[in-house]
Amino acid sequence: MSAAAMAEPTALDLFMGKMLADVGAAMAGATVIMGDRLGLYRAMDKAGPVDAAGLARLTGTTERLVAEWLAAQATSGYVQFDPASGLFSLSPEQAMVFADEDSPVFMAGGYGVIASAWLDEPRIAEGYRSGRGLGWHERDPCLFCGTERFFRPSYRHNLVQSWLPALDGVAARLEAGASVADIGCGHGASTLIMARAYPKSRFTGFDYHPASVATAREQAAREGLSDRVNFEVGAAQQVPAQGFDPACCFDCLHDMGDPKGAAASLHGALKPDGTLMVVEPMARDRLEDNMNPVRRVFYAASAMICTPASLNQPGRAGLGAQAGPGRLSNILREGGFRTVRVAAETPFNLVLEARP
Repeated sequence: MSAAAMAEPTALDLFMGKMLADVGAAMAGATVIMGDRLGLYRAMDKAGPVDAAGLARLTGTTERLVAEWLAAQATSGYVQFDPASGLFSLSPEQAMVFADEDSPVFMAGGYGVIASAWLDEPRIAEGYRSGRGLGWHERDPCLFCGTERFFRPSYRHNLVQSWLPALDGVAARLEAGASVADIGCGHGASTLIMARAYPKSRFTGFDYHPASVATAREQAAREGLSDRVNFEVGAAQQVPAQGFDPACCFDCLHDMGDPKGAAASLHGALKPDGTLMVVEPMARDRLEDNMNPVRRVFYAASAMICTPASLNQPGRAGLGAQAGPGRLSNILREGGFRTVRVAAETPFNLVLEARP
């Protein structure tokens, strides 16, 4: 019997409703990227209620095209529309998500990650066929900026305020002056946030991707932090044994081909009584416990970015972005850490503390 003959009409209608919502969201994603790129959301936030002509003047864009963009935003529920006045505006909540990069819920920047999945899909598919995955260094550059802008709000609003204080004695050591390693630092957002908060400490960010390291160095120079913040090209397995305390891995351990080898390297790079902080995407240990909208995003990112990246590296562990605290803790223990605990959680983040 065919699937069409077996389908239950009410269930089919419900599923088609879900699919229409998903197709609309997928198409609207490109309009979010464009609105962010052109400064449309930021201009709306500053201007208040505005029509297409006004927004076009404010942003140096074309009125007719902006009118269609505004219609797309309104039908997506991304902006407010008042039929009586014909004006569009951002609610405070919408402004936090789309216009304010300092907001803890800023999301517009993360759409670069989504764009990279679409742009790189043909090569990712080939990596599925060959088994070689697709390396981080082989990806479209929008992935690197998108990743920084997606994770930076969580780091900015949690790292110094709650994650580091949740670790045993680490915040006090940073305040007094410590030598810190940030592994898989990317563009250096996490490194620089810590450096600004702890002026007596010195920081070294490591990443195997030279272009990201170059960007991180430029940002450190712009902020006047190059005297105590350094960025080096190097994999986690190549971190020198310099007595760091703490060392940190932000949303990168699961991307590594050999996370156990990385854990062993970091164990050797720490002081004998040092601390490793591992921040990972929030997950539980079983698929059935990860069925929610946040984990949906992370599983999709894992299928298109994280797991292909891991399979492209020696070791080919393929942990995935939803490894969960059980597997992550086991890997850290296999790397030589005797004590591993969950130190903090947010809806998006899982923070592990590992001690030698």
